[in-house]
Amino acid sequence: MLFPVTIFLSAFLLFQLQPMMGRFVLPWFGGGPAVWTTCMLFFQTALLAGYAYAHFLGSRGPATRRTASWIHMALLAISVAALPIIPNAERWKPSTSDNPTGHILLLLAATVGAPYFLLSATAPLLQRWFHNARPSDSPWRLYALSNAGSLLALFSYPFVLEPWLRLKTQATMWSAGYVIFAGFCAWTAWKFGGTTSAGTESEMEQEDSGAEKPHVLDIALWLGLSIATSVLLLATTSQISQEVAVIPFLWIAPLAIYLLTFMLTFDSDRWYKRSTFAVLAGVLAPVTCAVTAAASGVPALTQIAVDLGGLFAVCMVCHGELARSRPSPKYLTSFYLTMAAGGAIGGAFAALIAPRIFTELDEYPIALSAGCILGFASWMRSGALAQWTSRNFAVRVPLMALLVGGATSLYSVVAIGQPTQYAQRNFYGILRVSESSDQNGAFRQLTHGVIQHGFEYLDEQKRKRPTSYYGSHSGVALAIDAMPKPRRVAVIGLGAGTLAAWGREGDTYRFYEINPAVEAIARQWFYYLKDSRAQTEVVLGDARVQMERELAAGQSHDYNVIAVDAFSSDAIPIHLLTTECADLYRQRLAPGGILALHISNKSLDLEPVTRGMAQHLGWRARMVIALTDEATGENSSRWVLLTEKIETFQNSKIRDTILGWSTPGQQTITWTDDFASL
Repeated sequence: MLFPVTIFLSAFLLFQLQPMMGRFVLPWFGGGPAVWTTCMLFFQTALLAGYAYAHFLGSRGPATRRTASWIHMALLAISVAALPIIPNAERWKPSTSDNPTGHILLLLAATVGAPYFLLSATAPLLQRWFHNARPSDSPWRLYALSNAGSLLALFSYPFVLEPWLRLKTQATMWSAGYVIFAGFCAWTAWKFGGTTSAGTESEMEQEDSGAEKPHVLDIALWLGLSIATSVLLLATTSQISQEVAVIPFLWIAPLAIYLLTFMLTFDSDRWYKRSTFAVLAGVLAPVTCAVTAAASGVPALTQIAVDLGGLFAVCMVCHGELARSRPSPKYLTSFYLTMAAGGAIGGAFAALIAPRIFTELDEYPIALSAGCILGFASWMRSGALAQWTSRNFAVRVPLMALLVGGATSLYSVVAIGQPTQYAQRNFYGILRVSESSDQNGAFRQLTHGVIQHGFEYLDEQKRKRPTSYYGSHSGVALAIDAMPKPRRVAVIGLGAGTLAAWGREGDTYRFYEINPAVEAIARQWFYYLKDSRAQTEVVLGDARVQMERELAAGQSHDYNVIAVDAFSSDAIPIHLLTTECADLYRQRLAPGGILALHISNKSLDLEPVTRGMAQHLGWRARMVIALTDEATGENSSRWVLLTEKIETFQNSKIRDTILGWSTPGQQTITWTDDFASL
């Protein structure tokens, strides 16, 4: 039982660690989808290193196996000495808004590199030791058991651990679990990692003597299938996260599906029916591309369901073909090493290369296409060509489905696009500048993902007009109007810079913006900052990090209004809505000042979260709901205004807005840095 227990425990800890560390670092780097993609790049690269290490130790001959087991036990002891795995915020929080990819990778390597490396090596290494000890038994089901442990970890994190335990408590419990794992793994290494008996060696040699060495085309196919599914996993996660929230609850669904397909295909051949999944992948791949193109008009749950369905079908095809083409157990560690290399290459492509060569999320349809085409190639290579030419329609139809699905998904990259004057993609997201018109004339708009982040009329007389979510009936406009002049206003999230239109002589508007590209676009393509009568400033970097530094430098109680309007597409910035951040806002607001929270959202109801923030602060609140006004270019919006002094509301137009909350019976949700579950 040492083998299954140790492998299961290692997989469970491995995949508990991923979302936990993602939660630790997410608020320090802006809370965008690319933070998780970068974390996954580290995890996949560390997995490759672990598999390479397992291949090196597992392929030792009988004379050196005992030395290899001693090496592994020594490394386990060293990794235990590095516990607990709690990153130091003061040391690792970024000081600039530059691309933080390298910073995140270094943080993870320093904090969890050693334990993650050894956990990654466990499954292939112990499977090799199992084969050494019992060459007549198949080790492949241990791989399915490993994936079962991974799945249990992923599902337990958002539903069992995250809602009930603080992050530091989670990390402490994980560290204790790792000590237990290290004990089991060291015991296994001591008992089975050394030389085997002469009889077992003879049995192994007989078992491996007829093993066919993998052909270079086999290795290329393993690599290609692994790359395609790795890119598809990360692209699907980014697609889902940018429209709702960047949080483990939504990271885990794609990763769980990815692992489930591994578990099913490597557990038994009965789960992967080639014809069924070929047709399913061939149909769902182009459907997924079409739904993605029409994202703004498709309900969030429908879009998520289609995205996950496409991921499941294509991963079943790719991982099913991997399982069918696996080699003799003699080459087990080589096989896993190749798959891990494909995962790391795919992760590097999605995190480092795609944002630099694409202005859209083009890696998503490309990965869907590649999965279908590689599935077709694998099937043809295994002998389907003869059945194709003999007009065997049971084979020809599913193969044609894969071809058509692959071709149409690839075609969608060039066929489906949005007309833009300018587009840019970087670590923080996809930005587009486009032009359109309404009854007031032509206007220019900025979109982040699929969500509009401000627009401005091109007519010189109308371009000073505050539009979209910041019109005269909006909550933020009422909050600014309630303050005595001159006013100091902090705006978290620049967008097109629309709020600068409310600036008057003597006012100061300071915008906190994490994405340098947004400032460049606001200054080059829009006039709000240029035309404002107030003094305007843009501070680059995460708003919370920058405001904390300013507070430490002595800047306190210096803002009349703080407007929290930071969104990545439609994803909410969790770390800007926690109680710790609320305390920061309290220290930066002047007496009688207003905290304005923009909670317009197509997927989530954020009213209970703002209710929790108001309860934590002990402040009064008003909900301001503005309706669309085509005559002025104002969009519907929902703002929640919080203030310590009720007189602030009573002596302004705010007194005529909704008293309290629009739905009084709702629950109150309090988010903290340690707890922010959806």
